[in-house]
Amino acid sequence: MPFGNLGGWTGLILIVIVLLLFAAPKLPSLAKNLGQSMRIFKQEMKSMKTDDASTTPQVAPPAAAPAADHSAPAAPTAPATPSAEQVRSDEPDAGTAPKN
Repeated sequence: MPFGNLGGWTGLILIVIVLLLFAAPKLPSLAKNLGQSMRIFKQEMKSMKTDDASTTPQVAPPAAAPAADHSAPAAPTAPATPSAEQVRSDEPDAGTAPKN
């Protein structure tokens, strides 16, 4: 490095001095513009919050609303194998040969 050890506090102080020397006439206008920009930004954020609150309908959270439980069926399901009542008598069983 051609300037030696100018890191840390030494470099920071040097930058502040250079800015004060060359940008001193512009500092008041920069500060004023920064303040106005921050004020406008805060006003817009507040107006967005109020607009958002007034346009959004108040909906109850999902936990408070009655929700259907899709994990368990509401009615009992039919068994996988048919019961004796469900088997029709005119159909042959799978294990027996049809009678002619």
